[in-house]
Amino acid sequence: MKAHLTRRYLFSASHRLHSDQLTEEQNRAVYGKCNNPHGHGHNYNLEVTVSGKVDAKTGMVYDLGKLDSTVKREVLDRFDHENLNTRTEFSTNVPTTENLSELIFNILKQSLSGVHLEKVRLEETMMNSFEYAGGAELHR
Repeated sequence: MKAHLTRRYLFSASHRLHSDQLTEEQNRAVYGKCNNPHGHGHNYNLEVTVSGKVDAKTGMVYDLGKLDSTVKREVLDRFDHENLNTRTEFSTNVPTTENLSELIFNILKQSLSGVHLEKVRLEETMMNSFEYAGGAELHR
């Protein structure tokens, strides 16, 4: 039997949405208040969904402790209370939540073993959330 497991995590980070490929005026028009030179912060809700065969001995898809420690080490310790603009991961692209979702997916894809990473969902605000599933979502 295949089953899905979704686990939720919280972290806080700041960013400024600004592209060096746009003029100051274009940046203000595209990003609005998110282009504030001093940046702004979010309390992100991260959902990580994995899938796999239910283990006959444990009755689980994946060990929650392993998932928690991987997400903590690879994502939370890296991004919590950070200014995303200063991270090397965003040296060549804008730290939008779309780009952050893709980055987190790729980090976890390389870090998790024994389970299939289905998607990550990142809630930026009560009104905005973003999902990334390694490009699979584009084929639906």
